[in-house]
Amino acid sequence: MTTPQHAIHSGFGAGSTTTDVLAAIDLTGRTAVVTGANSGLGLQTALALGKAGAHVVILDRDTAHAREALSGLSAEFLTTDLSDPASVDAAAAGIGPKVHILVESAGIMAAPLGRDSRGNELHFSINYLGHFQLAARLWPALRAAEGARVVTLTSLGHRYSPVVFDDPNFRTRAYDPWLGYGQSKTAMSLFAVELDRRGQSHGVRAFAAHPGSIVATGLKQYLTTEELVAAGMANPDGSPILDPAKQLKTPEQGAATPVWCATSPSLAGLGGVYCENCDIAEPAVTGTSGSQDLSGFNDISGVMPYAVDPDQARHLWTLSETLTGVTFA
Repeated sequence: MTTPQHAIHSGFGAGSTTTDVLAAIDLTGRTAVVTGANSGLGLQTALALGKAGAHVVILDRDTAHAREALSGLSAEFLTTDLSDPASVDAAAAGIGPKVHILVESAGIMAAPLGRDSRGNELHFSINYLGHFQLAARLWPALRAAEGARVVTLTSLGHRYSPVVFDDPNFRTRAYDPWLGYGQSKTAMSLFAVELDRRGQSHGVRAFAAHPGSIVATGLKQYLTTEELVAAGMANPDGSPILDPAKQLKTPEQGAATPVWCATSPSLAGLGGVYCENCDIAEPAVTGTSGSQDLSGFNDISGVMPYAVDPDQARHLWTLSETLTGVTFA
């Protein structure tokens, strides 16, 4: 059954934190896998799930900070490079027989043009294809949980670009880092749509989560202070501007939406939707920006129709199998 792309009025909002959404939830006995949990959103997600009782498995290129932050909680750490297929396979092989929660949080933003060993553009490779392969390798463990959730991290940046199926890897079209980033985030939203359709009969539901614009994360490494100031996201000294109503959040506020998607009882029996501010988002009423800067993005909300379109989601699935050589067992 398809879940309507409309708010369910969860009782939480833009300013809610992971502590708020997990206040009455016990995850003891459950295994949660989180990618990109060395800092920022991924780390806050892992901390929250671990404090709620889950056994957390961290996949990251550098796990040092995560080890320190998660000290005292039940956690494992697997060094993983999502742009390297062999690394993804090795990490998946090291995870136990059941996965109850998979949060695919790792990513890059506005990076210069780069390619992985298979020739895929790096935003598409790291943000999306590596996560597609990881979910495929963990598919038996997700099914074995008999009630698992997969949360993909999308972004309001999906408005920058749909998936360009004729040239997803910028072979013939001019490269622009915002188009690369936007396409990858649209892909993560579409992935949740098709994964949920395929997973329902196996007890696996999927959600795409937009966390908000969180300046205090590693995603800003390719942006200058001037760009962040011009976008209204930072003060002249580089410190973040915090205004949850405009999607300008702390990492704990930003992680609240993916954590809510992963755990909320109000989402039982639902899936395949784009979520923001700890609720299912409404369809967008304004078009894509048409520009490759950040100006004005924090004043809009909602999901573009192409990012939740079932036909495009199936098309992307087929393309992903071709590009990775991986299928879901």
